[in-house]
Amino acid sequence: MKDGKIPNPMTIHPIAGYDKEIYVKPTLKNPNIIVGDFTYIADSDFESHVTHLYEWNGDKLIIGKFCQIAAGVEFVMNGANHQMNAVSTFPFYTLEGWDMDAPLKKDLPLKGDTVIGNDVWIGQNAVIMAGVHIGDGAIIGANAIVASNIAPYTINVGNPCRTIKKRFDDKMIELLEKFCWWDKSIEEINKLIPILTSSDLEMVRRELKKRK
Repeated sequence: MKDGKIPNPMTIHPIAGYDKEIYVKPTLKNPNIIVGDFTYIADSDFESHVTHLYEWNGDKLIIGKFCQIAAGVEFVMNGANHQMNAVSTFPFYTLEGWDMDAPLKKDLPLKGDTVIGNDVWIGQNAVIMAGVHIGDGAIIGANAIVASNIAPYTINVGNPCRTIKKRFDDKMIELLEKFCWWDKSIEEINKLIPILTSSDLEMVRRELKKRK
């Protein structure tokens, strides 16, 4: 282990002396935000990046392990959506003094949980809209607005966000999805680092096939 230390997913500040990068999991207070081990954000407060997450909608933000979330990323949850099947979109029921009960859930454009896979890299100032599912190993470019689902191991940019290419061929993606390196023990992952970080993709392919 580097410097004699064992990686600990419950460490808040994984870089000694630097408080602008945190592992997210040990900082969470909202039970509707679920984040896996070793996912980090380039900030000191993750929950401030999750907006419009209201208890009465019941939606969740679920993020996998080993994700890398840059500064300024925002997760916009279902509470940002207004009723659109009526004459007015004004949310009278949320504001004091107006004689309106909350609309039925069927009358709101609720899109379900927002789910981010494992080993996803989300670039600076990207916005992830409610109900989006982003697959394992995907890359989201800086300033992208993600309003629809993203396939695993793809590179995605722009507003609206679009896929510009797959990171690997389909067989390699299938191998990676089956291998699920992020679910292995810390000891196993440490041994796998030379494979996980190699640009020799043919070697990687051979090694993954051996270990599947």
